[in-house]
Amino acid sequence: MPVSHDLYQDLHYPREIVQQRRQQDQQLDRLLDEYVDIDNQVLAAESISAGNFEDEDLRHLKERRLAIKYMIERQLARTD
Repeated sequence: MPVSHDLYQDLHYPREIVQQRRQQDQQLDRLLDEYVDIDNQVLAAESISAGNFEDEDLRHLKERRLAIKYMIERQLARTD
C-alpha cells in the first residue's frame, strides 16, 4: 500500500515552523501546494501501477516530487 512521504521529517523542520513561514512567503506556499499535489499523484500512480501506469511515468513523478522538495529546502534556507 502506498504511503505519503513525511515532508516535514525530510526537511528537518517542525510542521509549525514551516506553516508559519508559509504564511509569510508566497513562493514557499506555492511550492508546498505543488509538493502535496505531486505527492498525491505519486500515491495514485503507485496504487494503480499494477500494469496500468508505466514505470517511466511513475519515475518521472517521483523525480518531480524530489525536485520540488529541494526547492522547498532552498526556500526555507533563504528565510533562516
